[in-house]
Amino acid sequence: MRALICGLGLWLASALLPGVGFTSIGSLILAAVLLGIANAIIRPVFFFLTLPLTILTLGLFIFVVNGAMVGLVAWLLPGMKVDGLWDAVLTAIIVGLTGWVASWFIGGEGKIRTANRG
Repeated sequence: MRALICGLGLWLASALLPGVGFTSIGSLILAAVLLGIANAIIRPVFFFLTLPLTILTLGLFIFVVNGAMVGLVAWLLPGMKVDGLWDAVLTAIIVGLTGWVASWFIGGEGKIRTANRG
């Protein structure tokens, strides 16, 4: 489910940003899976190594860390194109917002049922 939501966010980013693109649906799906793997394995290490810079920038450097994960996936996957760091950062923001909205809708129904039980 997460890969599907991530794929939706990547598709939305490619539709909104001219510097982001995919050669096929297969590369979009593979990019979503690779981004999930990169976020699960590489991002925590990268986050830990850049923690002083993240603290120094009051957390804003985390956007660069997330953009670096998108850039890494684009570098590994020939079917994905990201023109630069800002396109990667904006893509990471769009994917994050898509995931946040999707989890709000998916998780929101369970919260309503629990609240109504009293």
